[in-house]
Amino acid sequence: MLVEATISLTILALIGLVMLKLSLNILQPRQWTLQQTLTDAYMTYERAYAERLPFQTLTSGTSPWPAYPTTTTTTLIQLGQLPGGTAVTGSVLRTRLPDSNNYPLDGGTGTTGTNPASMKVWQVQSVLTYQIGGRTYAKSRTVIRSQ
Repeated sequence: MLVEATISLTILALIGLVMLKLSLNILQPRQWTLQQTLTDAYMTYERAYAERLPFQTLTSGTSPWPAYPTTTTTTLIQLGQLPGGTAVTGSVLRTRLPDSNNYPLDGGTGTTGTNPASMKVWQVQSVLTYQIGGRTYAKSRTVIRSQ
């Protein structure tokens, strides 16, 4: 009887370990989805910030998006927390690129013939880099602003 009980407990322990392993395999994709949701939410903020910033501020010397090749990097931004309290942090690199049809004053090579409306067009780029599980990931958003 003691042998039968030992065999039964061993089989139940094995079944329990297999079930635990299966449940952990199910949770891993959910972790990935949660991480993607955190970073997508932050990039939505970056896009909204780029779209709502007044054009005069965007093109000024104190712009959060300096003219390319100059960049601004903000480090250790907390994107959110994973279950268990693990913080997800990253850094944001910002820059803006002029359209080639802008006037030379605005960083382009346009003329009154190619740009008769005197349009100013800028590509505003934000690149988020973050690290999870020893791997580095990057996401970017580009907003086209014109005046």
